[in-house]
Amino acid sequence: MPKTPRQLAKRWITSPLIPPNISRQMPDVSPFLRQLLYNRGIESNEAALAYISGDSPTNPDPFQMLGMHEAVEVLHDAIQSGQKIAIYGDYDADGVTSSAILYEFLAQLGLDARVYIPNRFDEGYGLNLEAIEQLADEGVKLLITVDCGISSVAEVARASELGMRVIITDHHQVPEVLPDAAAIINPHRPTDPYPYKELAGVGIAWKLVVAYLQRYPNPEIDPDQWLDLVAIGTVVDVAELNGENRSLVKRGLALMRMHPRQGLFSLSQVAGIKLDQLNAGHLGFGIGPRLNAAGRMDSAMAAFELLVTQELFEAARLAQDLDNKNQERKNLLNEIEEIAVQEALASDEDFKVIFVASEDFNQGLVGLAAGRIVESLYKPAIVGHIEGDKIVASARSIEELNIHETLKECEDLLEKHGGHAMAAGLTLKLENVDAFVERINQVATEKLGDMTLLPILRIDYDIDLARLKPEHIPGILNDVAQLEPTGHKNPDALFSSHHCQALRVRTVGNGAHLKFSVRDGQQEFDAIAFRQGHWVNNMPDYIDIAYTVEINEYMGMRNVQLNVKDIKKSEPKPA
Repeated sequence: MPKTPRQLAKRWITSPLIPPNISRQMPDVSPFLRQLLYNRGIESNEAALAYISGDSPTNPDPFQMLGMHEAVEVLHDAIQSGQKIAIYGDYDADGVTSSAILYEFLAQLGLDARVYIPNRFDEGYGLNLEAIEQLADEGVKLLITVDCGISSVAEVARASELGMRVIITDHHQVPEVLPDAAAIINPHRPTDPYPYKELAGVGIAWKLVVAYLQRYPNPEIDPDQWLDLVAIGTVVDVAELNGENRSLVKRGLALMRMHPRQGLFSLSQVAGIKLDQLNAGHLGFGIGPRLNAAGRMDSAMAAFELLVTQELFEAARLAQDLDNKNQERKNLLNEIEEIAVQEALASDEDFKVIFVASEDFNQGLVGLAAGRIVESLYKPAIVGHIEGDKIVASARSIEELNIHETLKECEDLLEKHGGHAMAAGLTLKLENVDAFVERINQVATEKLGDMTLLPILRIDYDIDLARLKPEHIPGILNDVAQLEPTGHKNPDALFSSHHCQALRVRTVGNGAHLKFSVRDGQQEFDAIAFRQGHWVNNMPDYIDIAYTVEINEYMGMRNVQLNVKDIKKSEPKPA
């Protein structure tokens, strides 16, 4: 019998109540919203109103970024002299949206730029020498990287030898040795004074456009026209949704609701998303997976073409193709997840980092599979595709372990690696696997020590459902909506309620999800609990729930629904 993942206990941490003196400092927002804002570090009326409006706490000048002056002048020189320009992007949604921004910007200046997005399966991540030589043969004189390039020392050197100048725009962690490029823009450089460090690759590409238009104004070009792409790339790359990122995403969502580009309109149609109700969740779980499916299953150029096309029928064709690829991706991912989780469960339970690899794992899906393992076991996971004598792998981590720093302590065993605190990519030779697994677990053990690893749910407010009246719901929903756009580092409002009865419990989605009603006293609410179908046969008489509040629309009917993130058996009420 195959093992099944243990049901992870989650630690609920309920935020303290807002102190009265701080609550009084936010008179322009409701008391309930004050608590939600306080939980997110907001303690003044000015900060509260700025958050609600989506204004960034600062409005950083793009020229504060190191390398921006040089990049603008190099780009302007290439434009003025009629040089051939190539945009080299990554194959994920961040790279594709970045490529689309620069391509459309240069097109509006009258240039037909070459867009090169490498194939994940044939070329791998980032710049590669064969592509550099091909672009040189095509006559490219300026190469602009987006969402990649910060570690490409040899590739940039080769481009220089072949007569190309290179502008690097990237947001990944910076290595000790930088490429010798004409300009490097990355706010993570140690001496970079730019005040906000969490821009996605698409945010940095957009900042290059903003800076160029500041230096060389063109009244016919408004950089805000690309905020829809900035929003997509930022959300789908799981960048922090606070500060400047949140402001950019909020503005981008507004643009998409009012004036969607043809490709996004078509993609929203096949995804079943109503654009007038579009939020960050739709980007992360509806639009993003379909754009990413292109690069995961085949070539990311299909996603790029969808974003830039203005032809209705072409957009419809490409959108349907991406939807089909996304369905194929989901089917394959379920197969990989089942195998990977079983291998992880069969491995030494003392391992701090799970490592599994197979020739049968689709290289484009190993990152998603690693994420599923983290979700199931709450351990850092590395999942790899074996090809020849090498393994190309993706890592996903937990908040307690910076996987990028951990991999740096193993880099003598790796061919290459790069990424962020929570996600990374790596390549290693098969002969080094055993030594690598031993080393990374040793390093992780030293970093984690005796720490108890449990996923944490941060509860905004504990609600007594028995006292929740129907007339309270519109105000709660309105206050919750003020938090949008929500995402990484700016989560949805999460509530808890205790000692509730679960009624009419059943599974949906082939047994994976749970549908039921929750009652406390005279109050009853519909509830859905995704990936928690295992409760159906052992639901306690009384439960505690952690949940978000949302409106569910089905068959033209709209009703309040609790989206349950965790269920616990209630402790007996005190006598």
